[in-house]
Amino acid sequence: MALHWYTKRFDELTLLEWHDLLRLRIDVFVVEQNCPYPELDGADLSALHVLALNGNDEVVAYARILPPGSDGHPHIGRVLVRMDHRRMNVATQLLERALEVVGDTYGSHRSALAAQSHLEHFYARFGYERVGPDYPLDGIPHVDMVRK
Repeated sequence: MALHWYTKRFDELTLLEWHDLLRLRIDVFVVEQNCPYPELDGADLSALHVLALNGNDEVVAYARILPPGSDGHPHIGRVLVRMDHRRMNVATQLLERALEVVGDTYGSHRSALAAQSHLEHFYARFGYERVGPDYPLDGIPHVDMVRK
């Protein structure tokens, strides 16, 4: 399964890419996880968007990278893989790609994320460490993690 990886600013996304990645984010986070939340939060405009397209030009994996916040770290979020591409190492490829983009853009792989708590061990494999207790975010347990 060959995937094509892209990193784009918001204004570089095609309308079809924007439609497809937004649909996938809603399919995973709102429908699949049964979690209604404000998906359009305004942060996409300043984010870098990392996406993988399959041979049919369908978005199958996605993450966004927000510029450094008050903590000084860029934030990786909205990390997802389409259901039919899970358990195929795509999530690992996605996070590796996101960290590469963070390093190229900000000169360091230091970054932060709000992980769903059940994925803490996945992110720990990439050097992320818990920096606080679990907390509910939109009804789902999360934990803040930082890669130093």
